[in-house]
Amino acid sequence: MPVYHGIQSTLSTDGIRPVAAVAAAVIGLIGTAPDADAVAFPLNTPVMITGPRAAANLDPTSLGNGTLLDAANAIFNQIGASVIVVRVDEGIDEAGTLANIVGDATQGTGVHAFESAEATVYAKPTILVAPGWTHQRPGAAANPVVAELKGVASLLRAIIVADGPATNDADAATAATDAGSDRVYIVDPQVMVSVGGVPTAQPASGFVAGVIARTDYEKGFWYSPSNKTINGIVGISRPITFSLSDDANQASQLNQNNVATIVQKNGFRLWGNTTTGADPLTQFLAVRRGLDVILDLLEDTHLWALDLPLSPTLLTDVQSSIDSALRGLKRKGATLAASVALDPELNNITAFSGGTAYWNVTVEPPAPLQSMNFVVKRDAGAYETLINNAA
Repeated sequence: MPVYHGIQSTLSTDGIRPVAAVAAAVIGLIGTAPDADAVAFPLNTPVMITGPRAAANLDPTSLGNGTLLDAANAIFNQIGASVIVVRVDEGIDEAGTLANIVGDATQGTGVHAFESAEATVYAKPTILVAPGWTHQRPGAAANPVVAELKGVASLLRAIIVADGPATNDADAATAATDAGSDRVYIVDPQVMVSVGGVPTAQPASGFVAGVIARTDYEKGFWYSPSNKTINGIVGISRPITFSLSDDANQASQLNQNNVATIVQKNGFRLWGNTTTGADPLTQFLAVRRGLDVILDLLEDTHLWALDLPLSPTLLTDVQSSIDSALRGLKRKGATLAASVALDPELNNITAFSGGTAYWNVTVEPPAPLQSMNFVVKRDAGAYETLINNAA
């Protein structure tokens, strides 16, 4: 075989890979829009929109029918987010519409249409909302849309922003008990918006989803949306008492019952950190989302390594990629702990011969500082200093 006379260069693909950022704030919005452009928004089909111009096709007649246009505008009032819209048909009554939004898992309709979004619009919704359809308790039972969304949220590693009943504090606490999931974040009451100069009640969930997306963009996915101002509202549908130093106020009591609310303090602010879950390890919304984003990051950005031949180099490259990503997140403040190591016990002959490898990854998304305590002491000796200075 003749030998090549010259210089050849070959690019090696070994080595660690940079870990790309994961889109954490993609909003999944479901509802009704009977006057929508049916070509732009076919029923039970995920459609991506990124601004109010595209949202206008949800009601080109401007008749104000349905729930989707108002909800989309509520989101875009906060930030130009990526919103995956699923439009369903209106039923003959409220129960019929609720059933259409719940949909059918086998047919991929209703809320289950979100499950196909990554394959059709190339994005996965991580904040799910159904404004106007999550506050009801039909027949004194838990809301069916929230109940169905919980399974979808677990599958997608998403959270659900649900509306409380907007009646009273006790009903809001009941809704939180009904939900009972660290993927459900309930907000009560409704907000007031100006429609032709007239204050009009609207569900808060669309506004809150936008606040979460805005917080992600401005600060990071590990920041809580609580204590952030809400754009585009002129009030709330029922008064909520609030004080920074008195636990007996309504806002504090709602929060203690795992209900977020909206308070007036230098603007209207979202107020509340906890989901409706019972596990203290994931009860904070920011911690739940932080864990989800880190898990997505680890999985999605190591697709390159899957199905490659096992070798010491491959195992080291994956570990180095993870280590680099975690150290970057720790520098930003997204995790307090960041370490990775090959598991010395699980990685044995049986595992490797079966094409399986294990890494132990340690992270800790930071909890939000939601309680501050100042111990103030008086010093009577200051008067003696005053007298001496005066003399």
